[in-house]
Amino acid sequence: MLLLAVVLLVGCAGRGGHQAGVEAPAGWTGEQGQASYYADRYHGRRTASGEHYDREALTAAHRTLPFGTRVRVTHLGNGRETVVRINDRGPFVGGRVIDLSRRAAEELGMVRSGTAAVRLSPAR
Repeated sequence: MLLLAVVLLVGCAGRGGHQAGVEAPAGWTGEQGQASYYADRYHGRRTASGEHYDREALTAAHRTLPFGTRVRVTHLGNGRETVVRINDRGPFVGGRVIDLSRRAAEELGMVRSGTAAVRLSPAR
């Protein structure tokens, strides 16, 4: 019985994809550029962190920030903000600094345009 409980708990632990969120690395003060968001066709696919992409979660892809890093994203055109957790790698399009989940894009008011000028900063 104890062995079964241990096996179940280890199975639930997964690959560390659902981190509660960590602070940005020391020295990273943020960046500016274009944000885009994941197409709905990626919903349910595995991300680089090992978790599955959930369009309703506040997550994002960044090229270098550690998985689990919490980032404040500010839409420079309308001032709206949201905080996302990095769980994937990308974007791989020049000039883009972050790929957001659909929910994050909705919170920023950028779904219709598809992209937006944003400022990234450490979430406090």
